[in-house]
Amino acid sequence: MLHGRAREMGLGSLSAVSLADARIKAGECRGRLQNGVDPIEARKAEWAQARAAAAKSITFANCAEAYIEAHKTGWRNPKHIQQWTNTVKTYAEPIMGDLPVSEIDTGLVLKVIEPIWKEKPETASRLRGRIESVLDWAAVRGYRQGENPARWKGHVAKLLPARSKVQAVKHHPALAYADLPAFMAQLRGQDGIAARALEFLVLAAARTGEIIGAKPDEINAKDRTWTIPPERMKARKTHRVPLSDRALAIIEKMKPLGNGDYIFPGHKKGKHLSNGAMLALLERMGRGSITPHGFRSCFRDWAAEQTSYAREVAEMSLAHTIGDKVEAAYRRGDLVEKRRRLMDAWAKYCNAPPAKTEDRVVPLRKRR
Repeated sequence: MLHGRAREMGLGSLSAVSLADARIKAGECRGRLQNGVDPIEARKAEWAQARAAAAKSITFANCAEAYIEAHKTGWRNPKHIQQWTNTVKTYAEPIMGDLPVSEIDTGLVLKVIEPIWKEKPETASRLRGRIESVLDWAAVRGYRQGENPARWKGHVAKLLPARSKVQAVKHHPALAYADLPAFMAQLRGQDGIAARALEFLVLAAARTGEIIGAKPDEINAKDRTWTIPPERMKARKTHRVPLSDRALAIIEKMKPLGNGDYIFPGHKKGKHLSNGAMLALLERMGRGSITPHGFRSCFRDWAAEQTSYAREVAEMSLAHTIGDKVEAAYRRGDLVEKRRRLMDAWAKYCNAPPAKTEDRVVPLRKRR
């Protein structure tokens, strides 16, 4: 009884605590009670002290390793796991890896990211976010207390210039859509699996990972669609791509060359085309200044400037997520039929004869 209120307290499992030990523990609790100390609250305080002592032995490197292990199954690809591990080991661990995570403060965080903030702003920004995630994880686990010293908004943002002020944002190099028919004519003249994969990528306005991982059972020739599973999509949602006649013809052409696992097979049995195969092809074509991903930008510019299709049709064709949460909650369809007409128009444009140089000259006035 404490202050007229009955409280119950367990002394341990019957299998772990003998009757004699239980009597000793009960006696100790009664002694505390007589001194006005709540034995239950006292035990909680002892546990908290034990956790604090344990936290002092948990280093930042231990926490980073545990965080990566706990989250890697939810990350999209091994490259992301490798990037996480490499940036933390290269930049953070030499400075604070062996320190108790409870002692990491703003000064240490700045000591890690400030030297590379101007030279490698993108790497530094990602590293800061990763340190913040590890420290948040450690706080929830009870290994540290207080504000997160790596938090950007209202904290590190006051100490370092914004990344956009340090270095301009670089987009994937893209081909102007006016030059696309000539490029596609050149591409159709190239032999090899990488050439057909790149052509299919352009026609589908898809990402490299979506293309090289494409499997035969994802193609529905009857419905003329390609269904990409969520694990290969950036937004982690299933995406249907309406296929043009030329895109379907590429699929048919690849059937004799396929390995049964992938539409665009690699050199090794059971493997898909390598991630850099299309980049290497562009280099061989003398087009090393552009990237496969840049053709998505090319498609978006063409759709905006040369067609009257609604913005959401073009955005959904690129599998972009809807920024407005309310709109996203109400829009359940994928506009596949409208997108089909858009992608057919895109394929027609891609396969059009290359424009002559003089055809692009717009006369400002008639000659007198």
